[in-house]
Amino acid sequence: MAIAALSSARIKKVLAALEGNWLAEMEGYHTYTTLADRDSDPVRAQMLRHLAQAELEHAALWAGRIEQLGGPAPSYTGRPGGDADSLASRAGGVRMALRRLEIEESRAIASYGEQLKFLGDEDSIAILEHVIEDEKEHYRELGSLLRGHYAAPAGAPKVDAKAVLDEMLSKRNEGRKQPGAWIGDAIYGVDDGLGAIFGIVSGVSGATSGDSKYVLLAGLSGMIASALSMGSGAYLAAKSEREIYHAEIAREREAIKMNQPEARELLSLYYQVKGLPEADAIHMVNHIASDAEQLLRALASERLGTSEEALSNPIVSATSGALSTAVGALIPVVPFFFLHGVPAVVAAAIVSLAAHFAVGAAKSLITIRSWWSSGFEMTVVGALEGAVTYGIGILLGKGGM
Repeated sequence: MAIAALSSARIKKVLAALEGNWLAEMEGYHTYTTLADRDSDPVRAQMLRHLAQAELEHAALWAGRIEQLGGPAPSYTGRPGGDADSLASRAGGVRMALRRLEIEESRAIASYGEQLKFLGDEDSIAILEHVIEDEKEHYRELGSLLRGHYAAPAGAPKVDAKAVLDEMLSKRNEGRKQPGAWIGDAIYGVDDGLGAIFGIVSGVSGATSGDSKYVLLAGLSGMIASALSMGSGAYLAAKSEREIYHAEIAREREAIKMNQPEARELLSLYYQVKGLPEADAIHMVNHIASDAEQLLRALASERLGTSEEALSNPIVSATSGALSTAVGALIPVVPFFFLHGVPAVVAAAIVSLAAHFAVGAAKSLITIRSWWSSGFEMTVVGALEGAVTYGIGILLGKGGM
């Protein structure tokens, strides 16, 4: 469509949309580039750089059309690392960042699809159709990365086999827990303690009209019980996880000892599934198999999906679980140290619901959802829990129990 055929109002509307598209693509470029620079996995880093280059090419298309329409050259003023420097991406680790990017790609596809309906500029629509197809491919590639299927994207250069081999042998970062793991444990510990003791405090308050003596006795007893239960449960779970891992390693070592050729073939197939050519996969396995322990670690990592370094430490898990649960459990009890009767009940409800919102908002770091939506949902659940237990407490209190 000739530019002269577009009204000034239409051009202004189109330019606003194209500038938004350009900014989104540039932010994607910086995000992918930053994640690739930080990633110790050369195959995944290569794919991320391929995606970054595609985003930059899209931005160039939008910039070119903006120039044709007489708009000013766009300028990127966002963060140098894009969304990779956000708190959620840093706290959640690589997998969380990839999940967020996968969601952003799906949103971009939907947004571009809506623009097809109202943009009204044929040249811009042609770019949209091209970009949408690319974004669909990006969405599939990110899904493959999340599932561990490292199929190299079309047109991407071949992987440096030596770099991949070095990464497989060193496992410097692959086998360690992501920094978001402890955050998730702490958040869910606080959530568990807060929810359980808020219910107890509400019920006892309803039964005793907010008598601080009884509420504190029940609340503090529940806090101690919840913390000990969470801590011991976390300890036993982490210890069992390690015992199972060591048992699997022992079976894997025996299997390699009995039939090393089969073990080599299996490891080669794992690498081929990730996208390496057969010859490169066999070459890598031959190098790794020169050391029996390296072969064991590499095969166990592929088959079990983890390493010993990635397993939770039982003591750390127990301590984290117990302390975070105690912190969450203490929140509804605190007002009763200073207030009595109805004022104490009201204060406990306000403090507890505020804490519910804060915990729900904090969950957005590990669940991708918006902080306000997660916080609001948690608050509603907490309010319902408090109302129900308070009502039950009133009924029990009137019944003389």
